[in-house]
Amino acid sequence: MEHAVKEDNPVRITLPDGKVSQYDGPVTGAKIAADIGPGLAKAALAVRVNGKLWDLSREIGEDAEIALITGKDDDGLELIRHDAAHVMAQAVQELFPGTQVTIGPAIENGFYYDFARETPFTPEDLEKIEARMREVVDRDLPFEREVWDRNEAIKLFEEKGEKYKAELIRDLPESETITIYRQGDWFDLCRGPHMPSTGRVGKAFKLMKLAGAYWRGDSRNEMLQRIYGTAWPDEKQLKAHLAMLEEAEKRDHRRLGREMDLFHFQEEAPGAVFWHPHGWTLFRSLIDYMRTRQERAGYTEISTPSVMDRSLWEKSGHWDTFREHMYTTVTEDERVFALKPMNCPGGLQVFRQGITSYKDLPKRVAEFGKVNRYEHSGALHGLMRVREFTQDDAHIFCTPEQIEDECRSVVELIMDIYKDFGFEDVRIKFADRPEKRIGSDADWDQLESALKGALEHMGYSYTHNPGEGAFYGPKLEFVLRDAIGRDWQCGTLQVDMNMPRRLDATYVDANGDKQYPIMLHRALFGSLERFTGILIEHYAGKFPMWLAPLKAVVASITNDVDDYAREVAAAFNAAGISCELDLRNEKINYKVREHSVTKVPVIAVVGGREAENKTVAIRRLGGKAQEILALEEAVARLKAESTSPLA
Repeated sequence: MEHAVKEDNPVRITLPDGKVSQYDGPVTGAKIAADIGPGLAKAALAVRVNGKLWDLSREIGEDAEIALITGKDDDGLELIRHDAAHVMAQAVQELFPGTQVTIGPAIENGFYYDFARETPFTPEDLEKIEARMREVVDRDLPFEREVWDRNEAIKLFEEKGEKYKAELIRDLPESETITIYRQGDWFDLCRGPHMPSTGRVGKAFKLMKLAGAYWRGDSRNEMLQRIYGTAWPDEKQLKAHLAMLEEAEKRDHRRLGREMDLFHFQEEAPGAVFWHPHGWTLFRSLIDYMRTRQERAGYTEISTPSVMDRSLWEKSGHWDTFREHMYTTVTEDERVFALKPMNCPGGLQVFRQGITSYKDLPKRVAEFGKVNRYEHSGALHGLMRVREFTQDDAHIFCTPEQIEDECRSVVELIMDIYKDFGFEDVRIKFADRPEKRIGSDADWDQLESALKGALEHMGYSYTHNPGEGAFYGPKLEFVLRDAIGRDWQCGTLQVDMNMPRRLDATYVDANGDKQYPIMLHRALFGSLERFTGILIEHYAGKFPMWLAPLKAVVASITNDVDDYAREVAAAFNAAGISCELDLRNEKINYKVREHSVTKVPVIAVVGGREAENKTVAIRRLGGKAQEILALEEAVARLKAESTSPLA
């Protein structure tokens, strides 16, 4: 039960600008907003009280620092989506009595709700549900928060036939307050908070698709039906999002991967990539680029085994914290081995060989390590979510005094690298200690302070991602915004003083004593497979010349000029301009269209006139005009365009 508050207790409210207002007794966020002005009273959706989000109608009975939330805030957008999920659940149960509601959160760009219903939903059902949602919005039903007794709540939901809700309540800690939110006669189990009424959801929403989902994400449980939707503060933003999705579909790396003949997947190796020649050329170019950048930054490169004994993973802490994602095998002599899900324990074994002096630090050790992690089949998504992938990992071993300088060097390197690949808009997230972790709180305090200090001294702003650090240390996450406004989390930097201790990795300090180094885990692309997929979609397959796996095709108009076409192709390839020949007995317009589909940047057309004059007709991808150049000039120009940013 919630504690009653004495009416005569004065309450001091501090606003974000430092202004303090005093009330004679408990006060709601709605009252505070109204006192500030009618505009804010109309716009306010919720209130943040001492860092926690509350309903506007909930009474604040003690002194508090508050911030009023509107639709312009990130919290406001999440509230719109959360409430839209509740509106959808009400609409579904009104239209399809007997349907059970389970879990329905706000997610990135939208919301979903999982339903238990014997009859499958259809696309036509989505249209009906969306129409009923608009009716529920028009009713402008107040969201009303109620605190219920645990046992009474379980009994009521069971009587309604809502076994999933009853199970959720049973599994909540005994100390958990059971809160129910009503909207008219309909109600749902929910922690909240919510906006004042269903009318505040607005009508800038759309139901997007149907999918299957196991109850609580466990394949041993019942299969539920999930309805996805998207919701925005206004119609303009909804239309922009839908346009972005339409553009994203055109850029889908899986479709472009087929058209450009880059890679494929097949059922015999779920979540693992079969690279085709052009795709592997692109993949290798990323490794070559990163290898050069790392060598220039003082890294040495190693390679460690893919399969190692269970005992190593137990010592490192992975066995206890990451076991469900690891592939294991038992040999005939009954030894248990695991395919490595991470490269760090192997890197530590290399560091442990011999004696390392403090004078040898920092040591920057890189590895293009292939790792394997089990993901549920429903989570797999082309190159973006795989089970086998390659990390551009590096581990930096340093003294406590060197942490900040090394962090700064990594941040500078990663930001510079992203610019080379066309990403100018990069956000940084700081992720602190997760609930499941190793190491003492004192260790975490020190590491979190060092990581934040490096960013602050460099002048980089960052957002807080609470509880999302690795189990062995806090981390920075680097989020790229692509050409159509989507965000991709790629690189990471993690600070760790726990794993060197667990695996007994030491150095000798100035006094001759053994000390444990600080270990920085660093990946810049992250997963090379995923980064490749991001690049394909960022450029829509139209790579800049230096990155394109196939830079040119020499296409003949007639077979009479085949020898000259071979001469042109040889000149291109000799200059490092990767090139293929198309000598087929097809019309030139057909050849141009076909190679345009595969996104070849340059088509060099040669006919009788070009052969006679030693010229080529250059056609650019996406352009209709052609440029006649002398062969030597064409080679020089295309070679310059193909030059890597590192040259």
